[in-house]
Formats: sequence, structure tokens, C-alpha cells
Amino acid sequence: MASKSKILSIGGTGYIGKFIVEASVKAGHPTFVLVRESTLSAPSKSQLLDHFKNLGVNFVVGDVLNHQSLVNAIKQVDVVISTVGHALLADQVKIIAAIKEAGNVKRFFPSEFGNDVDRAHGAVEPAKSAYYDVKARIRRAVEAEGIPYTYVESYCFFFYINHEPGAAAPPRDKVVILGDGNPRAVYNKEDDIATYTIKAVDDPRTLNKNLYIQPPGNIYSFNDLVSLWERKIGKTLEREYVSEEQLLKNIQEAAPPQNVILSIYHSVFMNGVQTNFKIEPSFGVEASQLYHDVKYTTVDEYLNQSV
Repeated sequence: MASKSKILSIGGTGYIGKFIVEASVKAGHPTFVLVRESTLSAPSKSQLLDHFKNLGVNFVVGDVLNHQSLVNAIKQVDVVISTVGHALLADQVKIIAAIKEAGNVKRFFPSEFGNDVDRAHGAVEPAKSAYYDVKARIRRAVEAEGIPYTYVESYCFFFYINHEPGAAAPPRDKVVILGDGNPRAVYNKEDDIATYTIKAVDDPRTLNKNLYIQPPGNIYSFNDLVSLWERKIGKTLEREYVSEEQLLKNIQEAAPPQNVILSIYHSVFMNGVQTNFKIEPSFGVEASQLYHDVKYTTVDEYLNQSV
């Protein structure tokens, strides 16, 4: 049996990155995480770094903004997975340059893990420029350099269901619904996103393709999501619908990063960009169809935990 690819995580101490690092180790991949010197001594990261050490993760000191440190790190691995945050999205051109110089990478996963930026038609500002256009430019740069890639579309994390970031559970009295609540969106648990991503690493079926994580049990309109929750708690919620005109006004009046978040919500909950196109074999594959062995957590199961 062929040995498993060595994986470098860039952004591995971030929100989705830490799940991917753990999934990589659990799947038996030699796993490396690029860390800044300052991160190694940051009290806020000490618990996570200790956890990584106990898992057997290898730390490589470097920085996205330091070309030689990137090249040195990349030369040690086969696959690079970037989960850098919003502030460093455009700087992924530096990762691309380092991959090109290193010459040994057999797959690059740029920081995606959201909507398909090539099919997010009708996106509004500021998300259009700050999020969709930046990610699209990185895709085109990867392709222009001939770097083997996989783009992961993981859509909404489960906490989107809770309606308010940081909320422990969905609301029990009143729910605010953007638009008419009918466009369908996709919700995924972070551990499952990581598991599917790592399974794609050595899979030729995901080479130079979009990997869409759209398990059938996790696709809901917001109206259906609220109805499901109401049945579980035995209570009818007050539903307040926000018109597109009002949402656009809210976006204009909001400060960063809330204005970016609201404009992404516009794409998801008004334009329905997660489910308004058919996945064609020419550009994409669906994760739950490829990996039947993954027992993903369904929205229904997640809501049961909050009842």
C-alpha cells in the first residue's frame, strides 16, 4: 500500500484549520503545521498547540509573508492545505509562488471552505470584492501556474443554524429570516468538513475539481429549518421576514466585518447560490457520493442536541 501523503497546513491554528489538522493526523498522514514564532509563544494558542503536540503534529516555523520560510516548509511535504483567514486571502499568491519554486507539491487546497466563488452570481458588495473576487483570482493564479488543486466548498458551518454567532442553540421565541426563506442552503459540521477534505487529498477523482460537501440530509430552506426546530421544541416561533431592500440597507449601514458577513448571507439566503446549479462532472464532485463510509452528522441530529 502506498504511503500516505505528507500534509502541510497553513492556517492550521485558525477556526476550520484546527479541524483539518486533527483529521489529517487521525487519517494517518504525516502532518505539518506552519506557525509563526509569535504563535508558538501566544497564550491564546497554547492549549491548541499542546493538543497538536500530543497528536504528533510537526511544527514548522515560518510565515506566509516570508518566501524562503514557505519554500523550506513546502519542500518537506506532498500536499498543501491553506485555511488562512480573510486578511491573508490575497496573500495566497505567495503560497502559489513558493509551491512553484519548491516543485514537489502534488495537490494544493487554497483557502475556500465556503461558497463556490465561480458560481456565486449576483453577489453584492462588499462580499463581491473582499471575498468572492479575491478567491476567484487565487483560483485563476493556481490554474495559470499549472498547480494540481482541489477547491473545497463546505458551505455553512453548523453554527449558522443557531442564528446568532456564538449562540449556544437556535432561538426559542423569535426568528429573523432573510428574504422569503425558500432558497435552500447546505449546513455541515466542521469535523465532517475536515474528514471529507482529507479523504480528497490522495483521491484522483478530486484532482483539479471542486469538491462540494452537500450531504442530502443537510440541505434545507430556512423555512424548513425553522419548522423542523419548531417540531422538536413543540413551539411555534414568531417569524420576522427581512426584505432584500432592507438587507441591502443593513449592509450599507454595517461596519466591517459585519457588512461582509451580511452580504454573504445575501448570496446564501436570498440568491440561493449554494444549491441553484447542478454539479457537473466536468468541474466537480460531491463528497458524500464519493465517500459513503463517512457517517456525517445531519442537521436533524445536531438540532436534537439543542432541544
